[in-house]
Amino acid sequence: MSEANPKTVKRGFQVHVSTQRVTLPNGHQLDLDIVAHPGASAVVPFVSTDEVLLIRQYRHAAGGNLYEVPAGKLDPGESPRVCAGRELEEEAGVRAGRLEALGSIFTTPGFCDEVIHLFAAFDLEPSTQRPEDDEVIEVISTPLSRALEWVWSGELNDAKSALALLHAAHRVGRLT
Repeated sequence: MSEANPKTVKRGFQVHVSTQRVTLPNGHQLDLDIVAHPGASAVVPFVSTDEVLLIRQYRHAAGGNLYEVPAGKLDPGESPRVCAGRELEEEAGVRAGRLEALGSIFTTPGFCDEVIHLFAAFDLEPSTQRPEDDEVIEVISTPLSRALEWVWSGELNDAKSALALLHAAHRVGRLT
């Protein structure tokens, strides 16, 4: 896909929206609205091979609270691994002795370039929870099997968290 003359529609705190004239691989030309995002990291904290920490976070755009894994936006120049460790500490109040990369996902590739890097955290140590001003968070310890049941039932319907949990469960041999 080629693009020409992107036109800024809105530059916000976290995202940049532009309209771009593009030529698709089949030769069709059209205007697309694209949301540019700096990327993020999400991390599944393992208390043990059978227990994980989740957060219950208020999300205004979703109309209430969601079960999620700790996650957040990459700061300028920050690596995904450093971001995962920082968000784990800020949101869940624990520090990882070991972080393992699980892969990366596109969140909404139809209109956004955001990539979220997934991690599993092990050998947790207590730290200080430091939520940001816009974060209302409750930390929940739950069996991994229950978290996966919540994914299958739709009770945990945050896509990044569901995929992170599936990847992490596979990594520790709880999902084949």
